[in-house]
Amino acid sequence: MDDFIPCAGGLGFLTLILAFIVLMRYLSYKETLSLADKGFMPSARSNGKSGKATLIWGIIITAIGLALIIGLWPLGAMLSVNVPFGFGPWMLTGLIPTFFGLALILIYVLTRESKPKSGGDDPAEK
Repeated sequence: MDDFIPCAGGLGFLTLILAFIVLMRYLSYKETLSLADKGFMPSARSNGKSGKATLIWGIIITAIGLALIIGLWPLGAMLSVNVPFGFGPWMLTGLIPTFFGLALILIYVLTRESKPKSGGDDPAEK
């Protein structure tokens, strides 16, 4: 029974986050419908087509994951569990977002378009 409260709190927090995301999507949908009813064209959203959004979210999620790793590392010493370097299964809480953020950064690096050099000094171009 003692383990029920932390589990319910964690699930409740996750439920609140997901409910907030669903509410924001619903409000955006209703806004688009309202604009369409009045004859206005909704503004075109770029949705990060340049890829900068992927990089920004990758950096943010990686930083959060690293902060969790640093914060949870002493937990191994506090619990007196026999794990190497105090690196137990609770570290997955920080490792998963860290590697997810690194994957987003890698996606940005691998899929960005290279910009052509516009020096104009090359005589072969003329």
